[in-house]
Amino acid sequence: MADALPTPFRLPGYRVLVAGGSKGIGRSIALAFAEAGAAVSVCARGQAALDEVAREISGLGAIAHVQRCDLADPNAIHAWVQAGAKALGGIDVLVNNASGYGFNDDDEGWNAGFQVDLMAAVRASREALPYLGQSANPSILHTSSIAAFHPRRNGAPYAAVKAALSQYTTSQALALAEQRIRVNAIAPGSISFPDGLWERRRVEEPALYAATLAKIPFGRFGTPEEIAHAALFLASPWAGWITGQTLCVDGGQQLNG
Repeated sequence: MADALPTPFRLPGYRVLVAGGSKGIGRSIALAFAEAGAAVSVCARGQAALDEVAREISGLGAIAHVQRCDLADPNAIHAWVQAGAKALGGIDVLVNNASGYGFNDDDEGWNAGFQVDLMAAVRASREALPYLGQSANPSILHTSSIAAFHPRRNGAPYAAVKAALSQYTTSQALALAEQRIRVNAIAPGSISFPDGLWERRRVEEPALYAATLAKIPFGRFGTPEEIAHAALFLASPWAGWITGQTLCVDGGQQLNG
């Protein structure tokens, strides 16, 4: 595992909304922005995890707002974005991180991915747009996946909706460029954290875990903090000339297909 690093970025005054920010990558993104001095609003389905991340954000001296939200529900997204904008005094950065983890090739798997990975990002962006238009440093970040770039024998729904999200990133960036709203995505490789997908597979599917690890040139799984560092950069003024891009953060994993 990579050692935790203090953020090199300072983003005081930023107001950041993180969809799916109570665990794993989303939690690390929320905490990284809080450590950088931003006020943060997080939504997720579980209240206990939300309460814990609120305590962590507040412990970093940042303003915290959390709200339960089923990201497959357009009305819940509307309620969260409006409440988050009110609590923080506006929106500078929207992070669409949630996933429905639609791996099964059935209607339920496809619908979970379509509604949460793709349409939740579309709907949250739409809700946040009036606030982003008033920001001096507006940007939208989507969490895609390296699964978007290669065919998959298993998990076709997940790969397909992540590919759609990466494509949406480019079209959205072009559409919003006149308003100087930057739009980018991050494509993580295999990320491990307690009670996460890969930690469960380590126990339940050790052969798959070992085969995946063997494909990563760096010889280890990534950490949520490493994705958070990329998110901070892409949302910061240091990335002010970057839009419409999907940044792979994978330790070279996709180099091996």
